[in-house]
Amino acid sequence: MLPKPYYYYLMLKPGRTQRLVVSRISDYGLYLTDDEQNEVLLPNRYVSLADKPGDTLDVFVYHDSEDRLVATTETPKLREGEVGLLRVVDKNLHGAFLDWGLAGKDLFLPNRNQQGGVLTGRSYVVYLYVDSITGRCVATMKFKNYVNNDIITVQLRQQVELLVVSESPIGYRVILNNRHWGMIYKNQLFRDVAIGDRLTGFVRKITDDNRIDVSLQQEGLAEIRHAAETLLKLVRDNGGTLALNDDSDPAEVTARTGMSKKTFKRSLGMLLKRGEVTVSQEGVKLCTTNE
Repeated sequence: MLPKPYYYYLMLKPGRTQRLVVSRISDYGLYLTDDEQNEVLLPNRYVSLADKPGDTLDVFVYHDSEDRLVATTETPKLREGEVGLLRVVDKNLHGAFLDWGLAGKDLFLPNRNQQGGVLTGRSYVVYLYVDSITGRCVATMKFKNYVNNDIITVQLRQQVELLVVSESPIGYRVILNNRHWGMIYKNQLFRDVAIGDRLTGFVRKITDDNRIDVSLQQEGLAEIRHAAETLLKLVRDNGGTLALNDDSDPAEVTARTGMSKKTFKRSLGMLLKRGEVTVSQEGVKLCTTNE
C-alpha cells in the first residue's frame, strides 16, 4: 500500500469546503480553527462585521500565490475529486492557468497534465486533485487514475450527476458522479446538450465489460409520473390548454414538451385517468375543477 501524503493527516485539507470556528480577530482578518486547533486565515475581504469569535463558518481552503494555506467564503467551480469545464486565462512555460471562480487565484494545469496542449481563451474538461508532494490543488486532463470503470459504484436506475465531456456520432460521453465514464445515446435524447453541461441522469444499463449507459429520464412508472407532472405544468402555464394530442407530429411533441411521443402519450393517459385534463382535436385542456 502506498504511503499517505502528508496533507492526508491534516484536518485543514486544501481543496475542500469545511466548517471551521472563528478563534480570533486580527488586522488581516479572522483566524479559523478546526477540531485540533489548527489555524487558517480568512482575509478581511471575506469577513462580515457580524462575525465574532465562536461563530462557525463554511469556507473553502486552498494555497494562495505565496503558498500559504488560506480560507475563502467564495465557492470554487471545482473542489478536490471533481470534474468540470474551465477556461484557460493565461499560460507560461510550465503550464496553463484556469479560472476556477476564486478572486485573484487561478488553478494550475501543468504541461505534463495536458492532452495535446491548450489555448488561452478556450475551455477544457479537467479533474481537480491535490498534489501528494506540495499539497496544492492541481488540474489534469488525464483522467485514467481518477475516472474509470474498473470497479463500478453505481446501480441500475440510480440517479447520478453527469458532466458532458465529448460528442460522437452516436451520442455524448459523460462522467458520472466524478467517478465513472458513461454514454447518453442521441436517439434517447429529447433536449439539447453541450460539452460542459451538468445534468441529472439515471443509469439505464451496466454491461458485462462495465460500460454504463445513462438516460436523462427515469424509466418505467417513475418516468411516466414525472412526465405527467411536467405535462400538467405545461398545460397550466399555457393558460389551461396545449395544442397537442395523440395525432401530433413527434418532432412537435418533443420541441414543445422535451419528451418523446411515446412518453407524451403515456403521461397524457395518466392525466386522463386522474381526471385532470381532457383531450380533443384542439389539444389538451385542463379540467374545470383543476383550473
